[in-house]
Amino acid sequence: MLPETSLRGTLLAATVALGLSATGAFAQQEPCIGNSVAVTGPAAFSGQAIKLGAEIAIDEINAAGGVLGKKLKLIQYDDAGAPPRGVDNTRRIALADKCIAVLGGFHSTVALAQVDPIHEIGIPYMGVWAANTKAIENGRDPNFMFRISAKDKWVARFLVDEALKVSKSGKIAFFYENTGWGNGALPDIKAALAAKGKELAAAETFNWNDQDMTPQVIRARDSGADVAIVWSLDREANQILRSMDKSSWKPTIIGAWGISGNLGELAGPLANGVRVMQTYSFQTEQSATGKKVLAAIEAKTGIKDPKDIKAASGIADAYDAVYLLADAIKIAGAYDWKKVQAALYEVSRDGLVAPYKPAFDKKDPERQDALLPQYYLLTVWHDGKLIPFKGSPYDK
Repeated sequence: MLPETSLRGTLLAATVALGLSATGAFAQQEPCIGNSVAVTGPAAFSGQAIKLGAEIAIDEINAAGGVLGKKLKLIQYDDAGAPPRGVDNTRRIALADKCIAVLGGFHSTVALAQVDPIHEIGIPYMGVWAANTKAIENGRDPNFMFRISAKDKWVARFLVDEALKVSKSGKIAFFYENTGWGNGALPDIKAALAAKGKELAAAETFNWNDQDMTPQVIRARDSGADVAIVWSLDREANQILRSMDKSSWKPTIIGAWGISGNLGELAGPLANGVRVMQTYSFQTEQSATGKKVLAAIEAKTGIKDPKDIKAASGIADAYDAVYLLADAIKIAGAYDWKKVQAALYEVSRDGLVAPYKPAFDKKDPERQDALLPQYYLLTVWHDGKLIPFKGSPYDK
């Protein structure tokens, strides 16, 4: 008898082979989008936001008659931030549900794990949160991984620019988690600084669930850095802030959007003034589309104050992602993976987050990302809420 791990691998290979051999039978996919996101665990807020944004877009599209005469449906799966579950969900969405596309979630570790099954099967993937550069710039041709979200390579440049604006010493420290997301960001941050003629004063890493960052904080403090770029999730950023407080070090803190979920709740007043890159806020002046989405959020959740909306970027990115997929299906003229993948390069529309004209460019590997960095937004934690930095108490 085969060991359990070998048997599982054999069965999985057989499933993939069956799916690939049945490509002809799958030429007409179903009018559904599979959503593999974290709806449990510490990043559950992200999955809930993505689900909400996708559902609002699908409701609007279906109210207008659907796509090619069919109503769209969202099929929800939980990956809990675990790469193996993300892989399993991808296969289930494609081979069992036969959906036209996969929506990707919060964790870059999951997105990286999905690259292989996405291309083995040939189903379009649309990322709406995970920002790892190589998940999308993966060297595949044709490339089935698309994204409407931030990209770490561009985020690094954005954060470095903001850091150098406020630094008096020109010395920047970098705190990053020891994961595919964090480790992938280190060379991006170094490259962004090198382009400005600078080097990191300190680079400190940590693991998920670490409870004390004091040694890392002290080394960064003693480097002379007066700005800290933080590349982490909320729970670890909370520990970084507490260690900074204990070590009497108060640098300006600027973070990637892993700290945009519940840092204000975890860290309390220590989070005040922590700046965070985002792609969208419902607290700025809203377009007609933004007002319509706000009304839908209130109808679905009861939330009336935009300040109480969590993970606005996840909602908005998912909303636009569904519309771009719907446009591609219309251009393709069929619910067919290959045709929709090719049609995505022809999509052009004014979205909620940004104009996408065109959304993607097949000739440019960087342009499997639809959201360009000029549309990134700086926000800041204040009294437990994430608010636009412009006009905030910290905008001096």
